[in-house]
Amino acid sequence: MAQSAHLDTFTRDNLPAREMWPEFINLDPLGYPDRLNCASELLDRNVAEGRGDKPALVSPTTSWTYGQLAEKVNRIANVLVSDFGLKPGNRVLLRFPNTPMMTAVYFAVLKAGGVVVATMPLLRAKEMAVIVDKAELSLAVCDHRLADEMELTRKRTDRLRQIFYSGGEGRDTLEARMETASPEFTACDTAADDVCLLGFTSGTTGEPKATMHFHRDMLAICDCYSREVLRPVESDVFIGSPPLAFTFGLGGLVLFPFRAGATAILLEKAGPDELLAAIPQMRPTVIFTAPTAYRAILAKRGDTDLSSLRKCVSAGEALPKATWDDWHAATGIKILDGIGATELLHIFIAAREDEVRPGATGKPVPGYEAKVIGPDGKDVPDGTPGRLAVRGPTGCRYLADPRQADYVVDGWNVTGDTYIRDADGYFWYQARSDDMIVSSGYNIAGPEVEGTLLAHPAVAECGVVGAPDPDRGRIVKAYIVLKPDATGDAELAKALQDYVKAELAPYKYPRAIEFVTELPRTETGKLQRFALRDIAATDSGDAGSARAAS
Repeated sequence: MAQSAHLDTFTRDNLPAREMWPEFINLDPLGYPDRLNCASELLDRNVAEGRGDKPALVSPTTSWTYGQLAEKVNRIANVLVSDFGLKPGNRVLLRFPNTPMMTAVYFAVLKAGGVVVATMPLLRAKEMAVIVDKAELSLAVCDHRLADEMELTRKRTDRLRQIFYSGGEGRDTLEARMETASPEFTACDTAADDVCLLGFTSGTTGEPKATMHFHRDMLAICDCYSREVLRPVESDVFIGSPPLAFTFGLGGLVLFPFRAGATAILLEKAGPDELLAAIPQMRPTVIFTAPTAYRAILAKRGDTDLSSLRKCVSAGEALPKATWDDWHAATGIKILDGIGATELLHIFIAAREDEVRPGATGKPVPGYEAKVIGPDGKDVPDGTPGRLAVRGPTGCRYLADPRQADYVVDGWNVTGDTYIRDADGYFWYQARSDDMIVSSGYNIAGPEVEGTLLAHPAVAECGVVGAPDPDRGRIVKAYIVLKPDATGDAELAKALQDYVKAELAPYKYPRAIEFVTELPRTETGKLQRFALRDIAATDSGDAGSARAAS
């Protein structure tokens, strides 16, 4: 590793032992120098190349050019260093909705050599206190509208000594301090392999893990997935639903547009209703969102003009073929599916428009390699389900966490997903490895059953999990949200079971169906199957019953 610029050596001190890292491949072709500050490369480069007057960030109330954003970033960096004593390597917690100001603070921390720890706005004090303690955070920057939980977090931990707020009134706000700060700031001379981001996983399987990412990683995902697969141009305008604290959102709504010299639209609320209203008004060309949102947009579209869109990206959960087909039929656009992970920062398997196979995730992104392995760690033949293993220029390094040994095996990142690779090298998603249902000795992928049910005209949403059964060990159970004109009764439950039997091997059909008013989802729209499994563990599983699984 290059000589670190960090005076606070916490992150480098807490990297896993080098022999536990994944093997990083294809870094040399990317050509990154040993000294690299990603904020300067992603932002200042646009100004230097003549895009200073071009819109960089747009919201319903704000529009900043690259030049204006660069000046604000410099002022904030000076505030962080002069007023709050930020030193290279210090971690800074960010708590914001998706706003231009969050992006400015994010880049200011990076430019000053700090380490960003961005948090989802919906997290509560109990959850944030865990993050504060694990990352040994002493400084937080927060939108004033989110102050209540931030102050409760302060009471739960002794580490968080300084919080300052953006917005509101008074001479102590971030904006007031920026007025007197210098608009000039020299980027910290960070090493390409200095940590700049701690991305926390959702923690649904226990204590959240902190994934560690370098300055070079922020560029690598742009120069592999975005440049080679998405292929944006300067005239593109990006929009989407994922929070910037989620690496799917960070890449899709900030890093990728900035690397291409394009424009990003940031919406504080970006559910299907808000996206549907914004698209005809703000004319985005590239959208990043989850499969659930695509289905909801179609259901509510009416005569809304979506013609500005030219690229549609889906990730976060498996994209059902039925959703792909319906979107393509309605818009003529091929959704670009992809799988990524917080551990690898962004998407590593996907397909360009001219290579899309509906239902398949795609092939490894240029710069990455992927394979399917069995329980013994050896490659399995094409057509055989197994665990997905990936390596490339980014990879997993957990902050001081013994679970590193579970994720990185023989130099490969083992993601926890079950896949099949076909003879042409396309990867077909089966399930999260812990979502595989073993029933009477059969391995059944819950998402495959979900995709089939979603193709039925009565089904709006569904989640499929294994439910305990004294005879079969587990049975397939489907939780289904119906479309408004459908009636959830035993007759429809039977019809849906027969429908699955006709489409899939009969042993895969849901032996229990429960009609619900909504499904449990994360802030990013991902289905929480673990919550459904908890419900299934206590439910009776009578077909045709109805309740709210939330």
